[in-house]
Amino acid sequence: MSLPSNVSKRRLILAFIMVLAISLGLIIRLGYIQLVTGEELKKGALEQWTKGIEIKSKRGIIYDRNGKKLAISISSYTVWANPADIVESDSTAEQVAGQVAKVLDMEEAEVYERITKKQNVVKIKQWISKEEAKELRKLRIPGIEIVDDNKRFYPYEDFASHVLGFTDIDNNGLYGIEKTYNKYLSGAPGKWVRTEDARGKQLPYDGERVYDAEDGLHTVLTIDETIQHFAEKVAVESLAITKAKGISIVVMEPSTGDILAMANMPQYNPNKPREPLDEEMAAKWDGLSQQELQQEWYDVWRNFSINDSYEPGSTFKTIVAAAALEEGIANLDSQFYCGGFVRDIPGRVLKCVRWYNPHGAQTLKEGMENSCNVVFVNLGRQLGKENLYKYIKAFGFGEGTGIELTGEQSGIIPPNLDSIKEINLATMSYGHGIAVTPMQLINAISAIANEGNLMKPRLVSKLMDNENNIVIENEPEVIRRVISKATSDDMLDMMEGVVSTGSGTSAYVPGYRIAGKTGTAQKVIDGSYAPGKYIGSFVAVAPADDPQIAVLVIVDEPVGAYYGGSVAAPVAGKLIEETLAYLDVEKQFTEEEREEYGYIIEVPDVRNKTMEEAGKILAEIDLRYATESLNIVEDSLIIGQFPLPGTEVSKGSIIDLYLSEEFESNDSIIMPDLIDKSKDEIVDILDDLGLNYRFKGEGLAVTQKPKPGIKIDTNSNIEVEFSKAKE
Repeated sequence: MSLPSNVSKRRLILAFIMVLAISLGLIIRLGYIQLVTGEELKKGALEQWTKGIEIKSKRGIIYDRNGKKLAISISSYTVWANPADIVESDSTAEQVAGQVAKVLDMEEAEVYERITKKQNVVKIKQWISKEEAKELRKLRIPGIEIVDDNKRFYPYEDFASHVLGFTDIDNNGLYGIEKTYNKYLSGAPGKWVRTEDARGKQLPYDGERVYDAEDGLHTVLTIDETIQHFAEKVAVESLAITKAKGISIVVMEPSTGDILAMANMPQYNPNKPREPLDEEMAAKWDGLSQQELQQEWYDVWRNFSINDSYEPGSTFKTIVAAAALEEGIANLDSQFYCGGFVRDIPGRVLKCVRWYNPHGAQTLKEGMENSCNVVFVNLGRQLGKENLYKYIKAFGFGEGTGIELTGEQSGIIPPNLDSIKEINLATMSYGHGIAVTPMQLINAISAIANEGNLMKPRLVSKLMDNENNIVIENEPEVIRRVISKATSDDMLDMMEGVVSTGSGTSAYVPGYRIAGKTGTAQKVIDGSYAPGKYIGSFVAVAPADDPQIAVLVIVDEPVGAYYGGSVAAPVAGKLIEETLAYLDVEKQFTEEEREEYGYIIEVPDVRNKTMEEAGKILAEIDLRYATESLNIVEDSLIIGQFPLPGTEVSKGSIIDLYLSEEFESNDSIIMPDLIDKSKDEIVDILDDLGLNYRFKGEGLAVTQKPKPGIKIDTNSNIEVEFSKAKE
């Protein structure tokens, strides 16, 4: 046997080295795959094997300040299809499409197109009813899945639509609070995961996994549902009377900056934001192109209170007067003279609204009551452009207020002092040549009412979880102090005269002290004044001696009368009266009001009378009545009333009457009158009635809760406060 040659040996060695190198390379590659990229490849494989259907989180509830639900999520269902499972089933795609289409009231061709797509998961229909879901589940169709879903719902329909906004089909906020607080309201979605083979068919040996969604946070607004209803009611009435293009109303609490109501007319229904709200709107939209229709939607969704600016007219005189008083340039008794015109501005002649019958000599207070332009042109000149510009900025004009809504405008003010010429200073002094948003103006007026403190407007007070734990709280925030308390007091005094004797008397409400200011301005469209188009407005604070609310009413393009005192002030007066009554602000009538209006009436005793007799007695003296009884007949006997006989009330007040059948149950009694009684006497009375009680102080009873004459439960807790001052 011959030995291998050297050439063969070299070839064998070379082959061995090559095999060794290849083996080593494969080992290194395998190690790299397993150690370095293993997790990533595992994740990729898992994605190929698994299919995930998103489980939507439940969107947080939006409450009003008193806990009433303004926006909720209702349970619904979404139908999904897995085309691969349908192909593998005993039924044909045509049969499945027919069954599904019949239950869901869809076109069979549309369902067929979706279930035959070359996709792992296809959505068939979103937001089906509980009945539809139940019927579809009964069919047990392979490849058809029903997933729990939720749908946004606004129980009050078009109520506060410009505040709440709305969501899209995926429950993402698009407008209003829904958009601003979307990340908090949305929560975190969950997932339904299962494994499947290369054909998309579910693998039977691996269990499904469900990762629960995390619900969104609940949002508590500063809006008061009752006051919002008041505002919307008077806005609708005003829209019908004035035939205006739009109405905007804002009610603010001056001490906190809380928005209690924000109403804009016309409104829309956030449940169906792209559908017309009435026949008139439907007729207007009929035949429009898609682009034109979309513009109509945007116009309806637009929140005038923050998204638009306008010339404030004479309501801006309050800012000029406050600046002059604060700088010590004038006081309420400073003398001015109105000759009807201002003629000493080069190239321009400005006139007062009463140019045909000038006001003549008057004080600053009288000038405010008369809304005299000449007085405020002269006041603005005395103030000077430096001071006026300083206070315009200080009151927040020219910048956003920070309200929690999108698209807030900054208004239009001069960019700098150099741009303010003599004519600009004059016209700005009575609210022309400057543009503000309603939110800026109501906030500035609230600062005047709030002892000079400018607040940041607040629409959301807090965010809570499902256990009502506060997660985020928005405390009232003072931006800065603009004027002193003394100036604030003088301004309220001056503005009160506008309502009691001046241009705003149509906002007067006997028993309530209202401070206000009217405003009228010609509209600016495309950079120039539009003939025949005006905005009438009225801003008010009430009560003037203890401000609880600030109200702004704007009437955009009214038909016929357009002055703020005619179209806006009456609306504000009605809204103020209803709101203060709701807030339990008691009317304080002056002696003149008692004599002139006969508003104070002594409540008669109608107990032990029939409903027919009581109704006649109350109607004769302009009092109304109400009862909780559901079975009222003419002979129903009245055994209790509130207020009690002898109480002084205003004309038109409601007297609550309690009928005998309402108290046949042993669980209800009439609350006795405990005022001016001793502690021993009250103990005997309450013990006899079997009531629980809690006392405070010594002496004779001065207050009690509940009030006398009303229906209470036998389990009620009675609180009585005593004072020795009565003895």
